[in-house]
Amino acid sequence: EGRKKGKKERRKERKRKKEQRKREGRREGRKERKKKRKRI
Repeated sequence: EGRKKGKKERRKERKRKKEQRKREGRREGRKERKKKRKRI
């Protein structure tokens, strides 16, 4: 809990977050991505 996370652990967390975002993005994220593209 209090100790710092190692590189491997952090990478796993990031991977899991990415996967979650992908799953959520399939439903409603396409419109958002288009908006972001226009902004850049």
